Amino acid sequence: MKPDAVELVNQYPNWTQSFSKATLQRAERYADEGRVELDAIYRQTITARCEGSGDNVYQQTIELHIAGGRCHVEGECDCPVRQNCKHCAAVLFTLSGPTISTEPVQSPPGTLSAELQHWLSGLEQPPAQTGAADDKRGRMVCYQLQLTDTAGCTLLVRKGTRSEDGIRFSRVQSLYDFLYEPPRFVTDQDTRILRLLAALNQGAGQDRGYQLKGQEGGELFQRALETGRMLFDVNMPLLHEGPTRPAEFRWVRQGNGNYRGLWYSGEEPLRCVIPLLPLYYFDVQAQEVGKVEHTLDPHVAVQLTIAPDVPEHLVVPLSHKLNALSHKVPTPAPVREQVIEDIQPQALLALGSLEYTAYMPKTGRMQRQMQHRAALAFDYDGLQASGSDDKPLTRLAGNTSQRIRRQPQAEQALRKVLRDFGFRPATRQSKALPDSAGEMYQLPDDEAWLHFAREGLPRLREAGWSIDTHRDFAFDLQEVEDWYATIDEAPGHEWFDLELGIVVDGQRHSLLPIVLQLLRSSPELLRPSELARRSDDEHLLIDLNRGRLDASPLRVALPYGRIKAVMGTLGELYLHEGSVGPALRLDRADAARLNQIEGMPLHWQGGEHVRDLGRRLRDARDLQVAPPVALRASLRAYQQQGLNWLQALREMGTGGILGDDMGLGKTLQALAHLLLEKESGRLVSPALVVMPTSLIPNWLDEAARFAPDLRVLPLHGPGRSKHFAKLGDYDLVLTTYALLPRDLQHLRAHAWHLLVLDEAQNIKSSTSKAALAACELQATQRLCLTGTPMENNLGELWSIFHFLMPGWLGELKRFNQDYRTPIERHGDSERMAHLANRVRPFLLRRTKEQVATELPAKTEMVHWVELSDAQRDTYEAVRVAMDKKVRDEIARNGAARSQIVILDALLKLRQVCCDLRLVKGVESKGNQADKGKLGALLQMLDELLSEGRRVLLFSQFTSMLALIEQELQKRQIRYSLLTGDTRDRRTPVQQFQQGDSEVFLISLKAGGVGLNLTAADTVIHFDPWWNPASENQATDRAYRIGQDKPVFVFKLITRGTVEEKIQALQQEKAALAASLLDGGQAGQWRLGDEEIDALFAPLPGKRGR
Repeated sequence: MKPDAVELVNQYPNWTQSFSKATLQRAERYADEGRVELDAIYRQTITARCEGSGDNVYQQTIELHIAGGRCHVEGECDCPVRQNCKHCAAVLFTLSGPTISTEPVQSPPGTLSAELQHWLSGLEQPPAQTGAADDKRGRMVCYQLQLTDTAGCTLLVRKGTRSEDGIRFSRVQSLYDFLYEPPRFVTDQDTRILRLLAALNQGAGQDRGYQLKGQEGGELFQRALETGRMLFDVNMPLLHEGPTRPAEFRWVRQGNGNYRGLWYSGEEPLRCVIPLLPLYYFDVQAQEVGKVEHTLDPHVAVQLTIAPDVPEHLVVPLSHKLNALSHKVPTPAPVREQVIEDIQPQALLALGSLEYTAYMPKTGRMQRQMQHRAALAFDYDGLQASGSDDKPLTRLAGNTSQRIRRQPQAEQALRKVLRDFGFRPATRQSKALPDSAGEMYQLPDDEAWLHFAREGLPRLREAGWSIDTHRDFAFDLQEVEDWYATIDEAPGHEWFDLELGIVVDGQRHSLLPIVLQLLRSSPELLRPSELARRSDDEHLLIDLNRGRLDASPLRVALPYGRIKAVMGTLGELYLHEGSVGPALRLDRADAARLNQIEGMPLHWQGGEHVRDLGRRLRDARDLQVAPPVALRASLRAYQQQGLNWLQALREMGTGGILGDDMGLGKTLQALAHLLLEKESGRLVSPALVVMPTSLIPNWLDEAARFAPDLRVLPLHGPGRSKHFAKLGDYDLVLTTYALLPRDLQHLRAHAWHLLVLDEAQNIKSSTSKAALAACELQATQRLCLTGTPMENNLGELWSIFHFLMPGWLGELKRFNQDYRTPIERHGDSERMAHLANRVRPFLLRRTKEQVATELPAKTEMVHWVELSDAQRDTYEAVRVAMDKKVRDEIARNGAARSQIVILDALLKLRQVCCDLRLVKGVESKGNQADKGKLGALLQMLDELLSEGRRVLLFSQFTSMLALIEQELQKRQIRYSLLTGDTRDRRTPVQQFQQGDSEVFLISLKAGGVGLNLTAADTVIHFDPWWNPASENQATDRAYRIGQDKPVFVFKLITRGTVEEKIQALQQEKAALAASLLDGGQAGQWRLGDEEIDALFAPLPGKRGR
């Protein structure tokens, strides 16, 4: 059924666009003042009267039309404006008032629809009569009858011309042309009819006809009919007046269950009855019009004729209303009442959600919000009830009006079931569900709704509750039928595609795009602590695409207990991947990631090789291999484990970092790995080892000692070019970082079986020539040996992995963004743990404390030294000058671009702390050997040497070693010297090891690595620097496998100076390295304003700058 005018006015408030702004303002005032009186509303037509200026009352006929989403108004009024005037607008304002119902809802039962209420009001009071027309005589014309679906009929004035072919009809532009300048054929009878038409329809147009209504309309219709010149269709004969037909009104049930009012003459319905006073019938086939004879009140008969269809559920309420009228009115059915008291209510639960945007005062922004509601109603054998109203429900069963009594106690029991799930009556209105759905309830939060959807709804369904989940209900969950993992491997196993997903409603859905999108929108879920906080029973809501444009998404709740491993695995990918499809393409080394999800109850499809590779990566350290037969050494347990690990990496086609402490035999483990490759026949091309120049003698010695079967070539020295053409004749080729870029063209021409970087921290700068050259070499396997894979910052670790496994830690810019900045600047321990997990499968690190339990004790002590008076004065003068220089530079360029100036300033202060003779432009007076740090050192040496100790003395300043050398010569102390200028490195080492010298002076850069000096039992660090790893490496020249004496380590530090501040900062750098390599917490390492203030602070007792 089409909506009536009341519904259209309220559903389409844009009807106001049919009027001017000024018209609407006056009309709204008229409506507020109650000047409008409605006559009738029939479908989309309204007739009304409005009190105008003075005592004038104007008649309105308004029709509404819907087109293009807009309500168009065609209003006619008998005021001077005639069309779409303020009186018409006032009528519409009256209909759009708050008392008009806009929702065609059948609640509560027994309430009539707006359409029936308006019709019913017409039965109770007949419309007011319009005044009669002027009695002046007029002339004759033809009249065309028009029947519409509105309340009444219209007449259209035509001019008829008789001819041999019949009557031809033409339009009459204006009724007033016939009244004021009448043609000759207009009779007095016609003039009376025309004036009545004009009086009844002031302002109406000839184009749409003149409306006939009420008693005046009936009289006018009769007069027009009596002329004998009434027609219905211009192509059909004129109508003639037929006999009066007796008829009775009946309510007839239609096929759709609605009841329609019809007039019956005998057993035949009158197909067309014109609602006038009196009623007329129109027989189209006979072209006959006549009066209808009946026994009802005339006005009631007219109202019955225009009665709307009555829905079946309103038959009984309407019959009650009709019986209560003063007039005798036929009812849709004879009513016999039956009271039913034994029907028990069944619970009806509707669930809906509403998304809306609201202003949030705390943020000052509009924010999307969700409202969820549950509506409880009760079904009594097909009739719905809700609320506390205990009135019986009524319905028509045949001719019986059944009154069903509600069961308050049973309803209360059903309400208690909802309350037991945490529901409480809703305190705020919401459009999540229509008011007619029932009693509104709500839960406190989304977590409660999710729990109810998972736990409560199934129980309610089992209990027989009827559940109606609206399309937009946010917790309409689907069951997950299966979990799956699919792996598609490349033919050569170099990469594989991984898809993780679930099966819902028989359809597979990949979780990767969904979970990654969730991680990007909620990055806190990347944090292990956040995931750990989620209980396994907690659920995550996600939406799945049904694959159809017109379908709402499938919503599922995934338990955190099943997706934590997936999210933990994907957390790594989140940092590196862009857009992600159903599957991820991963490198073979990514097989290690599968271990986190291997234990999940997944239905695996494919990927047996990759899954096996992941398990072997996980268990790589447990692989057992026999040591090579030709190895002339007995491997310790941890060294055998290192060999097992290196072999496992080779078998899986990946590289790794052997990161053991200095002195634990990394060189021996690498030689054993290489020798095993040769004995197994896999060494079809040589291995290349790149190292600092100082380590070539050590590699030659250990290769000759432990693996004499290896053919070793030291590709070093000016005559090395003669060997380029014969590199394939050797098993092991040794070169240096300095020579690597120079010889790259020749080395790049070979495909190496094994490429090893010893002391790999030498490529810590990824843009250095050595690092770039190393990355260009081709090798079956790449390995790095270093006890300090990171000395200063995480960028060094990235550089090593960029050589080892390009792309494993992503691009440098992204690595800095995701790891380096959060860890080094903000101390993000979870990012550090994430990075440590990422590199752990490819890093094997053991400390002396862990594996070399047979080593003797190592005692580290700080030996504090006071500055001499001259040093104090010089220190303060240099400090003030350098402090100003540094701060001026930072002000100009910022701290990041002022590093060279800062380091130069610190260098000068450190030189003052060591000896004034190191500082250019400063004259030293007197004997400096007896003063400051050098004096303290000489006193220590006298005591240590008297006890028979053997001493390693390290300094970063070769000029300082020269000053110390002079003093040792004066005191006739036997010593050895090793600096970067030392060509023959073996001789001083052998001298010290064989007892020919008591003190070994070593520059930190030249002798900090690659030396085995276990003859020493004392290590002295003359001047400290940032990197504790460098000092530890130097100490490990003595404290290593083979040492059988307790080792004492002394650090000479001048109190209150920059050296003391450096000592404190060393601890922070040590914490940063430990957090990555040993699983500790991340320290905050940055040289900020506080650190600069501390480094350039005045000496104690001195005034500030």
